[in-house]
Amino acid sequence: MKDKIKNSYPNDDNEVYKDQEKRPFDFFIGSLTSFVLAFFMYLISNKISLYFLTHKPSNTSEIVQSISSSFNTLIIGLSFLATFSFAFIGLGLFIVFIRSFFIKV
Repeated sequence: MKDKIKNSYPNDDNEVYKDQEKRPFDFFIGSLTSFVLAFFMYLISNKISLYFLTHKPSNTSEIVQSISSSFNTLIIGLSFLATFSFAFIGLGLFIVFIRSFFIKV
């Protein structure tokens, strides 16, 4: 029983583990995907911010206006956070893609 558990973990001799190694093409595809998602999130973020800019809350209560302003800020902030997160992940994967040509394992 211990032999089965011991041999089930990947090691250098296991062919399945060698097939799962990342190639430069994998990094490039991941980077491209992340940049495309960042671009779409940027478009969506701009539309969200323009929507909240043109549709001000029409309530007279200060509490409701404060909550509405906080909610608008939260939604706009989260959308731009997603945009820049995808962009930085894409940049990091592109740097790893370039680096994979110089470092041979």
